[in-house]
Amino acid sequence: MFVHISIHYPIKGKEHLLIESMHRFGEAMKDLPGNISGSTNQDEATGRLVGMAIWESREHWEKAMPILHDAVKDDPFQEWEVRPPEIFHLNPV
Repeated sequence: MFVHISIHYPIKGKEHLLIESMHRFGEAMKDLPGNISGSTNQDEATGRLVGMAIWESREHWEKAMPILHDAVKDDPFQEWEVRPPEIFHLNPV
């Protein structure tokens, strides 16, 4: 199993645009080989957006990346986020 987590810091008032982008990303991965699940979540206290994608393996994730990036390639993240997202790639231990 391989888990990709992204923590986004939206600019106030731009949250809906970033959420729509994250949903497009999620839709693009929905039927790809090796995808187990994905979700877009918002922290109640901070408003940060957390994307989580669970894959059968890192290899599946890597093969999916061109398709996933293509789904959001024209999104102006620098206009929607205070800072770049934090990215975590988790492997079971």
